[in-house]
Amino acid sequence: MLHDREKLLLIAGPCSLEGEETCRSVADTLSRVREALPELNVVFKGSYDKANRTSLAGDRGSGMETGLKLLEMVRREYGFPVLTDVHESPQVAPVAAVCDVIQIPAFLCRQTDLLLAAGASGRVVNVKKGQFLAPEDMRYVVEKLEAGGAPEIWQTERGTTFGYRNLVVDMRAFPLLNALNHPTIFDATHSVQLPGGGGGKSAGKREFVPPLARAALAAGANGLFIETHPDPDRAISDGPNMVPLAELQALLESCLAVWKAVK
Repeated sequence: MLHDREKLLLIAGPCSLEGEETCRSVADTLSRVREALPELNVVFKGSYDKANRTSLAGDRGSGMETGLKLLEMVRREYGFPVLTDVHESPQVAPVAAVCDVIQIPAFLCRQTDLLLAAGASGRVVNVKKGQFLAPEDMRYVVEKLEAGGAPEIWQTERGTTFGYRNLVVDMRAFPLLNALNHPTIFDATHSVQLPGGGGGKSAGKREFVPPLARAALAAGANGLFIETHPDPDRAISDGPNMVPLAELQALLESCLAVWKAVK
């Protein structure tokens, strides 16, 4: 199993695979973090296609061919397992040829054919709980992945729609999701997103990432999903809710203290 119960699972990386410079900058920092904090089980994350941009004018990223080459480079040179998301069933096979973990985006968590294809890929599947879904209803999502034959399933909580352009995190979700007997991860950066709140793009409040991450671990989360960037304000997507790379290790140290106390 890729998930080690004796370590805190960390999925971290840039929102979009913007290019080699950004990927190497993030991977270099994650390598130092991994060395300094051996209690972490680090998976490198990056998206080759931001397919659900608010506006047609939004930058969608590198594209599959370039993005998978960047992930392959990170996997080979830095030794990290790598994760990326898929949006259509035909994308599963080429992604599975490179990545250790296939991610199902929150908006697509009920797409049966996509879930079955991901489950049959032979890779770990991380599925994000839709912003519209009750935690208990993830049971049916998990059942589809199990029916597809997924060897390992992770569930990620990323906040629930609350009125217009806002998300809230219900801490009751973590014990409810844990009852499904698969690791539960907290997406600390997308949960502070303000969807569509930036005038044709999403806004966010990254100052709430640390308290929510620590609270989720106290409530029973088994891992964290944190997007990070050398200069979030210049990132092509999700900058307002990403953690500045220079602040990542200190955040993780505080999170590990909570996780150890609960564990």
